Formats: sequence, C-alpha cells, structure tokens
Amino acid sequence: MAARRPPRWADWLLSRFCPVGMEDELLGDLLEMYAYWVSTVGPSKARWRYALAVIRLIRPFSGTTVKQSTEYPQPFFLHPVMIRNYIKIAFRNLVKNKVYSFINVAGLATGMAVAMLIGLWIWDELSVNTYHQNHDRIAQVMQHQIINGGIETWDSQALQLGHELHHTYGSNFKHVVMTSGAVFPILSVGDRKFAKGGRFMEPAAPDMLTLTMLKGTRAGLRDPNSILLSESVARSFFDDADPIGKLMKIDNDWAVKVAGVYKDLPPGSSFAELAFIAPWDLLIKGEGYDKKLGWGNNWFQTFVQIADRADMNKVSAAIRLAKWERVKNLTSEAPFRAELFLHPMNRWHLYGDFRNGVNVGGRIQFVWMYGIIGAFVLLLACINFMNLSTARSEKRAKEVGIRKSVGSVRSQLISQFYSESLLVAFVAFALAILLVSLTLPLFNDVAGKKMAIQWANPLFWLAGIGFTLLTGLIAGSYPALYLSSFAPVKVLKGTFKAGRLAAVPRKALVVIQFAVSITLIIGTIIVFRQIQHTKNRPIGFSRAGLLSIPMKTDEVRSGYEALRNELLSTRTAVEVSQSETQATSAGITNGGLRWRGKPEGMQDEQVTVAVTHEFGKTIDWEIKVGRDFSRAFGTDSSGFILNEEAVKYMGFKAPVGEQINAFGRTYTVIGVVKNMVMESPYNPIRPTIFYIDTFNRTFYSNIRINPNVSASEALSSIEATFRKYNPNTPFEYKFADDDYDAKFRAEERIGKLASCFAVLAILISCLGLFGLASFVAQQRTKEIGIRKVLGASVSSLWQLLSKDFVALVLIACLIAIPLAYYLMGSWLQNYTYRVNLSWWIFAAAGLGALVVTLLTVSYQSIKAALINPVKSLRAE
Repeated sequence: MAARRPPRWADWLLSRFCPVGMEDELLGDLLEMYAYWVSTVGPSKARWRYALAVIRLIRPFSGTTVKQSTEYPQPFFLHPVMIRNYIKIAFRNLVKNKVYSFINVAGLATGMAVAMLIGLWIWDELSVNTYHQNHDRIAQVMQHQIINGGIETWDSQALQLGHELHHTYGSNFKHVVMTSGAVFPILSVGDRKFAKGGRFMEPAAPDMLTLTMLKGTRAGLRDPNSILLSESVARSFFDDADPIGKLMKIDNDWAVKVAGVYKDLPPGSSFAELAFIAPWDLLIKGEGYDKKLGWGNNWFQTFVQIADRADMNKVSAAIRLAKWERVKNLTSEAPFRAELFLHPMNRWHLYGDFRNGVNVGGRIQFVWMYGIIGAFVLLLACINFMNLSTARSEKRAKEVGIRKSVGSVRSQLISQFYSESLLVAFVAFALAILLVSLTLPLFNDVAGKKMAIQWANPLFWLAGIGFTLLTGLIAGSYPALYLSSFAPVKVLKGTFKAGRLAAVPRKALVVIQFAVSITLIIGTIIVFRQIQHTKNRPIGFSRAGLLSIPMKTDEVRSGYEALRNELLSTRTAVEVSQSETQATSAGITNGGLRWRGKPEGMQDEQVTVAVTHEFGKTIDWEIKVGRDFSRAFGTDSSGFILNEEAVKYMGFKAPVGEQINAFGRTYTVIGVVKNMVMESPYNPIRPTIFYIDTFNRTFYSNIRINPNVSASEALSSIEATFRKYNPNTPFEYKFADDDYDAKFRAEERIGKLASCFAVLAILISCLGLFGLASFVAQQRTKEIGIRKVLGASVSSLWQLLSKDFVALVLIACLIAIPLAYYLMGSWLQNYTYRVNLSWWIFAAAGLGALVVTLLTVSYQSIKAALINPVKSLRAE
C-alpha cells in the first residue's frame, strides 16, 4: 500500500513552497497524474515522476508560478481585486435574501444605536468636571464624624478651617477656598429683580476653578463689595451693555459693584448653577460670623487645590486630625470625633456616597449598569446575525463546496464571510447614526442630559469606525469559521448533513438572548415597583394643596402676622404658618442636648426645626400623644414636640412632660407626632424636634390652599397679597407634591431607561426568532406537505413548529429568574424601605416572554401550515 502512495517528502515540499491559493488545485492534478503513472509505468517510476513534477512547480523552476504570483502578490486573498469581489458578492447576497438582510441590518442598527446612546451617556458621566483645568488636583475637604460607634460623613466645615489649613498646612496647597453653600438671594438692578443661585467664595476661587473671564479679571473678588456674574445673568440684567462697574443689590441689602463676567459653566460641572460669586468677607463680616462662630460650627464648605508636586492621598492623611486637635478640648462633654479627608473633584459625581465612613460608590453603579446593558443589547443583535447565518449554512454549503473545489482556500472563504458581516455592520452603522440623531432629543429628555453627537470630533469617528469593525468581526466570526470548515467532497456528493449537534449553538444563542431580555424585564418591573412602593409610603402629613414660599427678606418675615391674616381673610388659604425649612426637607442638626436618662458619654445628634404655632395644622400632621402647639398656651415658647423616632432615640416611656435642656434653656415635651418623611423617602427617618421660633429662624411660609378654590385662582390671589407686603421680592413658590415627587426623579429615570432597553432587547430577540422561525418553516416545507397529505391539522403543525422555540424560552426563564432574583435582591439592599420580591413578578415576565415568542413564531408556523401541500411538494 505504501508503494502506491506518492512520496510524503514531495507533498511536504509542495505545501511549503506552493503559491498561496493553488495547493488544492495542483495537488488534485498531481494525484490524477500519479494514478495514471502507476497504472502505466508502475509504482516505482510513478513516485520518481511525481517528485520531479513537484520540484518543477517550485520557484524558481516554474515560470508560470512566478508570473501568477507577480499578478497576485501575497497574501492573495487580501488583494484589492479580491476585496472588491468579496464586497460585490456580499452585496448580491444581501439583495438576494431581503428578509434575512432586513432582520440583520435592523437588529444590528438597533443594537448599535442603543450602544451609541449609552456610550454618549457614559462619556458625559465620565467627563463631569473635566471642564476645570485643575480638576485632577482640586478636592473638597470633608469630615467623618464618629458618633456612638457609627460614622457620618459631612461636606460642611467650621468657619475657621480655611485659616488653619492656610497657616499650618500651607505648603501642601496652592489654593484654599472657603465658601458658603448654594444660596438663592434676590439680585436687583433698578426694576429688574431675580432670585439667582450662587455662592460667597474667597478670592482664589475663580483661579482654582479656571473660570473663563469675558469681562474683567479673576481678581475681582479681592474687593469686598464686588460681584462676579455669569454671562447669562449679566445679560438678563444689563442686556448687551457693558456691566463692569455697574451697581446692584443682594437681597435689597448689600450694594455691590460688578467686577467681572465669566462664561457660563457647562452642565458637566459641579458648579454649573453658579450664577454669581460674591466675596466671602461680605457674608462673614456682614453677618458677624467672624465674631460669633467658633470651631463648633459646621455651616460652610472648603475646597482646595493641592500643590503641583503634592500627592492627594498624602495631603489627605496629613490634615486628618486638623479639626480634632482644635475641638477636642473645647468642652467637657465628649465631642464628636472629627477626621478630615480630601474628596477629589474627579470622584465627586460618580463616587459621592458614603456609608459608615466608607465610600460605597454612587452614580458609578449606573455607569456600570448601563454599560453592561448596552453591551448585552449589542450582543443580542450580533447573536441574530450569527444565528441566521449558521441557520442558512446548508443553503450555502454547495457554494462553499464549489469554491473549494476550484481552488479557494479556507482563508479566502473566511475573508468572504467576514466581508459580508462587515458590509452589514457598516450599513447598520449608517442607519444607527440616523437613529441616534432622531432619538437623542428624547433620550436627553428622559436622561436629564444635554448631550450631542460630536460630528466634528475625529475621536468620535475613530471610535465609531473601530466600534463597527469590532461589531462586524464579532458578528461574523462564528459564521465565517463555521461555514468555511465544510468538506467540499461531502457537500458536492450531497452527503453533507448539518446534523443534530449543528443546531446546538443556535439554540444556545437563542437561550442567551431571551435570558438577557427576561432579566431586563424583571429588573424594570422591580425598579418601578420600588419607586411606587416608596411613593405610597405614609409620610405623616398631607401634601395636597400645600404650598411653600421662601421668605427672603427681613421685611417679609417681620410682616408675617399681617400677611397671614390677609391670606386667611381672602379665603384662598385655610391655614398659614412659618417654618425653618420646607415640610419636605429637614432642619439643622444639633447635638449637646440633655435629658433625663441620657446615657453617659452619648454623642447625640437630632434634627431641630423652628416653626410657628400653626405649623402642625397647616401641614396636617398627626398628633400621637399630648397636644399641638397653641397660642392659647403662653408656655409653648418653651415647648418641644418630638416625632416618634426622637422618642425612641431618647428612650422616653412617657414623653409628655419630660424636660430637655437645649439652646441654653429648658424645654418641656408637650406632644409627639407621627414620623414624617422630610428627607429622602428611601432613608430612615431621623429623630426630629419641633419648637416655637424665638431666634428669627423661620425662612419659609407654608400655605394650605382652600380645596374649594382652583390652584390658578389661589396662586394669583396669594401672589397679589405677597407683592402688597413686599413689592421688591420676586414671588416664588413650590408645591409639596412637586417637591416630594422630585425626590424620585433619579430612580424614575433609571426605570424609564431600563424599560426602553428591555423593550429594545425583546424586540431584537424577536427579530432573530422571526428569522429563525421563517427558516425552519422553509426548511421543513416538504415535511409539512407530507404531513398535511396524511391528514395533519393546522393546530398540530403549529404545535410541531412552535414547541422547540417554546422549550428554548422556558430554558431561558430557568436561567433568567434566579439571576434576576440575585441581582435585584442585591440592588434592593441599598434601600431601607424596599419592596418584596414577589413570585408573580418572575412568573409574569416568563409568561410574557412565552406569549411574545408564540406570537412571533405563530405567524410563520401558521403561514407554513396553510400552504397547499401540492405546492410544498412541487417546490422540493
């Protein structure tokens, strides 16, 4: 037998030196010649002739080979002529198979559009604060307060901290800037009055934030009676006139001179709402804070820019005890242990959440979540391409066999199939760009962003083209490698069968598609249920018709009684009161209170809210024990009303009558109210104390509108009354309902975006399922015709064609349900008040996926079952 075989060394020589693309053709010819030589001259001479023929074919002995290799240089399959041929054939295949081409292009375009939108969103999130040139060296000084074994993290600091950092740790910093929190005073120039948000800041702030000055200089804040305005605010007051040197007033009190105009900060800055900057000394000396506040206050904020060669972590460690060294000996009572640290600007937006002194992330979890969703949606679209391409493999098997028989090597076939997938990817990319352009305004509205496609940015196009190439290669990888592996002899003889195992990859991909889709659907349902569950949480007071109006000037506050009486007399309001904060926000925290039974060394921290006597009636709180404040009791100015959490916190068994020492005097508890949700509805309620204002701390008017009067009529009447008592103050108001609903905005955006992505995921999955069902029905046309001739009903044929797909979706449910249970269970752990994971959510999602599957498959199944069997059999 060995003698009848050609010499192996000659075959090896041919494989090493044969021109690329000609090995199969030459080998076939040589084997035919060898068989002829064996029969005519015998095996021995045939072997010598075979070896000599191989040597003659090797360069430089073969002129024809050299000539051919010159025309088609290596590598042969990447020659421009071949690439044009690949693209031409790919285009013809797309046009020939319109349904499959539409499904592929539409699915990929949708997946790519989702990935692009999410990519723009992620880029926007990651770009926050990069507008500031020194963003990598700017930080906020924050503090951990160690209280009763727990740790609270605050961004507020003592007034004196800036001076301490300057003089004790100055070598570590280029700038140290003390600022107020965001304030909303009334700015006025003549008859023009607007309430604008800004800050009082030290003079180094414009340099640290690298403001772009349009007029004036960054040094303008060195004058304690100056102000810097944003471009839009300057235009609203002065139109197109030069504002430099013009006078304006803050809260009708402080007269300041415009020293500069800076370009509006972009939405991607933490200081985007900075409409003005006023001098720090104007606030501190104007209010006398420099004389009456000690190290115990925590009213202000501190920002720093570290020195050029300093290390953020080392500087943070160096200042850790800067405050503690100043406050630990101020009082005999055990103070809160304060530890400072630097929170870098680059982490403010994405890593802003702290829990028990540890940074636990923040919006970064949304970045990861949306990034994963985008990748999965794109993966679903790629799976469609893979599935439909491999499903049609038998139809293209003959094509592969013929190509291989005429000399095509596997690398050429792989290039051909990759060219088809890349053509689909680039067509899908063009369509995806169009989809993104059309849907971006809606996406911005849902996401609360102002994103735009960066047409002029080369990086956008580089990323887009690279992204498309990657998508095309991923989507086409399995078809290219799978189809190119077919054996030409079996295909052309008609003995090639894909076999039962050939469908396993397709089925696995369908399972992955629906597992991802069902997981997204379950997640969306749970997010919306969590939001609704929290919205329905009892809040302890009535929001309906409750209006809150800021009292911005002393004139309005001093005329409160007359204002209240007139509002009640118009019958547009059923009750009016004043309070330190709105009903939907908490007051100032105060420690150092003393009461009977307080544990030794306990570091207490309660929320205190100054109110007027009618506050409880206005918001309609619920008295649980004792009584409400009343003008009939002259002693109520020394009375406390506690919420249930404060009673529990202080350990009172019978709270009414208990005495508490606070603010340098003794107060008596006169009542207990039901817990009220005044802060985040997702967080636990804090111990809260209400007391009658004797310190001029009420800054809001609360008005309960008469339910028998329309809101527009009531607002018109209330505005007229307010303007009568203070015509120089703009009329601003908030409904408690609107303010409360705003607390759910972030979660609602998550839910809306997640629902959109879930719908798109199921749509892409159904597109692929539709294509596969169409192919299966077409593939089994002859079987269906025979079954109908033998008496099979339409329902039995529908069941025959649908059961496999239903089984795949059931398997996907078995994967998706425990996965979604784990993921959403972990997500819900972030909320103190959370919804239960009910079984019906998972059942409904699985049932919904089954229904959608049956609807998708049924069209093709019933259509195939209704075909005349004569036509079905004739078609075969």
